[in-house]
Amino acid sequence: MAEALLRTEKGLRRAIDSDEPLMTDLSRHLIDAGGKRIRPGLTIASAQALAEHPKAPTDDVIRGGVAVELVHQGSLYHDDVIDGAETRRNVKSVNVRWGNREAILAGDYLLARASEIAADLGTEVARLLASTIAALCEGQVREVRAAFDPDRTEGAYLASISGKTAALLAASARIGGIVAGHPQEAVDALSAFGHHYGLAFQVVDDLLDVMATDEELGKPAGNDLVEGVYTLPVIRALAGSAGPDLRSMLGGPMDLATRDRARDLVRADAAIADTVATARGFTDQARRDLASLPPTPAIRTLQVTCDLLADQMSPFS
Repeated sequence: MAEALLRTEKGLRRAIDSDEPLMTDLSRHLIDAGGKRIRPGLTIASAQALAEHPKAPTDDVIRGGVAVELVHQGSLYHDDVIDGAETRRNVKSVNVRWGNREAILAGDYLLARASEIAADLGTEVARLLASTIAALCEGQVREVRAAFDPDRTEGAYLASISGKTAALLAASARIGGIVAGHPQEAVDALSAFGHHYGLAFQVVDDLLDVMATDEELGKPAGNDLVEGVYTLPVIRALAGSAGPDLRSMLGGPMDLATRDRARDLVRADAAIADTVATARGFTDQARRDLASLPPTPAIRTLQVTCDLLADQMSPFS
């Protein structure tokens, strides 16, 4: 996997190389800042899911991983413009360093490069990536529409994260299975794993926004509250005993002192334990999605990713 991800890093830089030096600089900014490369890792592991003795992934598998990572990177550029974010991965966001116009153009460029790679991988992959980008946009619109709404429901929240996060993780796994030529049943199982893992991943991310520090996150903690994005722990805290006090702080812009008071209310509420239980339920379902597949090294790796996600929640349970 380490060697495959190194090939992915090289592929990312080749894919974004432009005749316009500024476009190259813009596009490389967050890639050079690092990242866990979860999505291409999922593509690679899914491609090897049926191999008892996996070999180095093919160039097409690596290119599939590059494509999904470029979609992810492009979505981050657009998200940071929407949110007015100042940092990402402990560096200045592209919109702060260069400007909103440049960030939007760079995000578009990354999505275009991803689509170009997908087209080379075949009609099915191209169609899947296009529909996934549409799902990302729909999920983000659902989130924008619910901004500063303290009456946002759990159903609305889950619909949003299904699009903005789970769709791309499901596509990452599915592309690995398609490019590797797996049987349809295996491709579907891997896609289901990616979907449920993606739901758990976003719930954990939202939990950490309430519970973690700026340094741990690599971006300002509590930013969702400031931006009016009321996530699962907040939605559940609003339904609890602290709900009236918390509601009085929500519904509009807040200063940092109010943000900290709101976070303290959510942290002290049973909503945290309930949110952990929900995330664990999604990781448990993700593991069950793999039950029909043989216990290969790649499948064990996917199961370990669920364990690592669960470990992030252990301080809060």
